[in-house]
Amino acid sequence: MQTLTQAQTPRTPTQENRGQENDLSLRVRALDPTLDLEAEITRLKREMNAVILAHYYQDADIQDLADHVGDSLALAQAAAATDADVIVFCGVHFMAETAKILSPNKLVLLPDLDAGCSLADRCPADEYGEWLKQYPGHTVINYINSSAAVKALSDIIVTSSNAAAIVAQLPPETPIVFGPDRHLGRWVEKQTGREMVLWPGFCIVHEQFSARKLAGLRAQYPQASLIAHPECEEAVLDQADFIGSTLALLKYVGTHPEQTQFIVATEVGILHQMRQSRPDAEFLCSPPNSGCDCASCPYMRLNTLEKLYLAMRDRRPEITVDESTRVRALKPVQRMLDMSKGLSQVQQKGD
Repeated sequence: MQTLTQAQTPRTPTQENRGQENDLSLRVRALDPTLDLEAEITRLKREMNAVILAHYYQDADIQDLADHVGDSLALAQAAAATDADVIVFCGVHFMAETAKILSPNKLVLLPDLDAGCSLADRCPADEYGEWLKQYPGHTVINYINSSAAVKALSDIIVTSSNAAAIVAQLPPETPIVFGPDRHLGRWVEKQTGREMVLWPGFCIVHEQFSARKLAGLRAQYPQASLIAHPECEEAVLDQADFIGSTLALLKYVGTHPEQTQFIVATEVGILHQMRQSRPDAEFLCSPPNSGCDCASCPYMRLNTLEKLYLAMRDRRPEITVDESTRVRALKPVQRMLDMSKGLSQVQQKGD
């Protein structure tokens, strides 16, 4: 395994984004506090012929209002398959971009333009492109949790569900670059026995789980099953009873009725769906290194019902991807879909 020694830091918001943030704050404050947001959102959805998508990591009130709840690729595919004119993506920026890549003729809205991603932002396309020049002849595999511009630099896009299966399909002599998540990359290396060059990115939520504190929690709840996302550090994954994408974790909970306690090492938003699937079970957050009780993505939480309503009312912020980038980004996504034929639904989808 090869890796960079220094991770990139997330980009700061542009002046344009700051201006939009200030404008959004003013619009939120100007809302009538007695407004029935759920009713208004439902009305706008009908009038706009819109579909509302919510990632598993969104707040419960947004999940409950959405037409589709799921992982980023599955949501983008679901939206592309509908006859909706407008896609309202309650998630983060790269997810809305993926929807635009697959549905170029639809209006794609993101409630808060500052809903970015620590992982995607740590892999700016210009720096990534320069770094790739060190590895000519390598097949460039990128996690779907990346910007459209980074996808456009890729040969194949993967999800956390299908990454190992896709890497295993490449000839053994094929040199591979894998980005932008180093922990997912190491897990794929372990699953496939393939050495890859890893971009040193990470998710701030999944990297914060403490292996030491987790061991203590497991001792306190010895009957609990530990399920973990492969974006977690290796020391956490080594303790896990099951490792999988968000969708795979949800399915694991639903297909193991004999297990009534689960320690969950991923973003806390998924617990809403897990509790609906298994109201009889107890779900415990894997303890992070920080002082909070559970892992919550601050970017996902930027989306609110108020901002969802405003995005639909005002038809902004709109997510756009220039056509050249979109076409180049679509090719590695399509290659992933082609290579995923025959895999289970869980293996094909899931970030």
